[in-house]
Amino acid sequence: MPETSKLEAEDVAANSPEDQEAIAAIRRAAAPVDARRLHEEPLLRAIANARFVLLGEASHGTEDFYRERASLTRALIVQKGFRAVAVEADWPDALRVNRYVRGQSDDRSAAEALSSFTRFPTWMWRNHATAEFIEWVRQHNAESSPDDQVGFYGIDLYSLYGSIEAVLAYLDEVDPEAAKRARYRYGCFEQFAENLQAYGYAAAFDLTASCEKAAVAQLRELMERSGELARRDGENTAMTASSRGSNGPIAADAHFYAEQNARLVRNAERYYRSMFGGRIPSWNVRDTHMADTLDALDGHLSRDRPAPARIAIWAHNSHLGDARATEMSSLGELNVGQLMRERHGDECFSVGFTTYDGQVTAAPAWDRRAEIQNMRPGLEGSVEALMHDSGIGIGRFQLIFGTDDDLKKALAARRLERAIGVIYAPATERQSHYFEASLSSQFDALIHMDRTGALMQL
Repeated sequence: MPETSKLEAEDVAANSPEDQEAIAAIRRAAAPVDARRLHEEPLLRAIANARFVLLGEASHGTEDFYRERASLTRALIVQKGFRAVAVEADWPDALRVNRYVRGQSDDRSAAEALSSFTRFPTWMWRNHATAEFIEWVRQHNAESSPDDQVGFYGIDLYSLYGSIEAVLAYLDEVDPEAAKRARYRYGCFEQFAENLQAYGYAAAFDLTASCEKAAVAQLRELMERSGELARRDGENTAMTASSRGSNGPIAADAHFYAEQNARLVRNAERYYRSMFGGRIPSWNVRDTHMADTLDALDGHLSRDRPAPARIAIWAHNSHLGDARATEMSSLGELNVGQLMRERHGDECFSVGFTTYDGQVTAAPAWDRRAEIQNMRPGLEGSVEALMHDSGIGIGRFQLIFGTDDDLKKALAARRLERAIGVIYAPATERQSHYFEASLSSQFDALIHMDRTGALMQL
């Protein structure tokens, strides 16, 4: 027997019978990941006509995840006509990038367009892999017709004050009287000087009046007056000349952006108020907001189009893998992946990413500076260890669950799965970073990269 085969046989023999069966199924089904041959990728064939492709990551600080996700997204844009990338980032900050990729801003580079991402963790989007992708999108758009250009959007809800400023700036241009009403309503937040956790605590325990009614009233007014305000905006030639240029968005786009900012304010207020009721309620508010934002974006981009929009979504595995397939569901947690599957069924296709070891960019604690840390090997009994044992001689491979019943069955059992967010705590690895999940129910496909490197910050 060749030496490699001996090692493989010994490795498999060390696993449980259940894992041995899974390893055999993985080795039969695994296809190498090769960015140079994306047009031949089994993954692209499996995605077929899905309109929402959810591309995850097992950490917020792994370079390989960001680059492979960008590579797949470029293929979706070029080969399948995707026209939007929606990311786990705040709406107003991402809109600055959106203007840059469409040639509608004064920013001179992707790095400059990303400079609005100043809130911790800045490295999630201010990194070289994201900047290179944004430059590619800008070049693609420059060579495309307006109808074929690709947008870049944020779906998260942390930017309450930034979104308030954006709503006020829009109304100052189209309806100064409406802007006065909005300032009065949003004035409710002023006493907290952008300390939203302080607001959430005070509102949750009735130490101050909640700003919920004010935020809801402002969103309702924008929604009810959408046609009128968009019409005023279209007639405002000064705004058109000063901030849009000949290729800028139409008035309906500007109104949609403002309405989405108002929706973010409403949901962010709810999020910060719910934080003191436990982790699950605030998580559910956040992920429901992200799913609702995707639906609103879909409706806007599909408006007056012969075919509905197709959107690539970038976020952590914990947001995009179906929560019903994880232990978190028993605690009442839902997520974007679950909501999008429930709402859109087969129009969704989700791809998870895993790694066994390497390095990761992460902070040791919240609001601390990011550093490059060594990532521990996947725990025994985990998805990561199983993939490592299965991938000898391959290293990087993809698995498609929907087209292989044997593989899907073999990976249906609950196993530990690692999730590293913006904080990495190797001293408490099991408690801090692992949960149980049924991999083949959680995702439609998986990309495993056995050893990965740390994300490089700008």
